[in-house]
Amino acid sequence: MAPHFGFPRTSRLLHGWQFDLVFRTGRRVQGELVRLLFLDAPDGTTRIGMAVGKKQGKSFRRNRGRRLLREGVRRVVPWLRPGLWFVLTLRSAGLEAGGVEVYEDLARLLRARGFLSEDFPGVDWTPWEEKGP
Repeated sequence: MAPHFGFPRTSRLLHGWQFDLVFRTGRRVQGELVRLLFLDAPDGTTRIGMAVGKKQGKSFRRNRGRRLLREGVRRVVPWLRPGLWFVLTLRSAGLEAGGVEVYEDLARLLRARGFLSEDFPGVDWTPWEEKGP
């Protein structure tokens, strides 16, 4: 049975002050395609926000970048460790990459920092499907 892969409003950073807090006081980790900013959640709930800066291109490129990040996050949310706030940004190379590459880079970053639970199935794009022979 597949885990729930939703990304509900209660799991998102929604207010400017929340993003500002993470940007000002959070720690940073960089992958090849994704930048991860994080801090211990003041309210104890895991929340995630995504940001793509205006310097990275026109609105259609930034929107594509946010969609790529959102899809990658949606696939790792069931295994995220509770009690952290995350802000994800794409590097310039991430805007050129595909969704699978962004997801793999994000999963590697989260796993390397210990933010994913032990039962995380790995960076496979479809871990819940039955594998053929």
